[in-house]
Amino acid sequence: MAGALAYAPNGSAATLLFSMRPGSYNDESLIVFLTELHGHLGGSKATVIWDGLPSHRSAKMTAFTKSQRRWLVIERLPAYGHELNPVEQVWGNVKGQELANLCPETISDAAQTANAGLARIGGDARLCFAFLRHCGLSL
Repeated sequence: MAGALAYAPNGSAATLLFSMRPGSYNDESLIVFLTELHGHLGGSKATVIWDGLPSHRSAKMTAFTKSQRRWLVIERLPAYGHELNPVEQVWGNVKGQELANLCPETISDAAQTANAGLARIGGDARLCFAFLRHCGLSL
């Protein structure tokens, strides 16, 4: 899964944008995610807060983000700073609600349940803002 909490700069709206794919994300699939994020935001500028995932720091990703500076700002979290990342609150919330005690028969069943939880969060702007506040961040 890849996810981004998106906040209107004036604090009037918030939502969760996410994507699921088989396997793990790498720099190529994250570039696709960022490109889709840019489209979803209607070409608006965005600041992305990133942890130290190797795919976030690869040469290919670095070149891509440099080429996107007209709309994309990357802010890196300090090492071991996951508590500063609001998206970590999203994963914890879904794990504690929809995925808690779930015993799916297939990966597809688990993905469908996770998708429902992520959609729940994405449709609740108050919850999205709560994740931001929990991390001590503001717009």
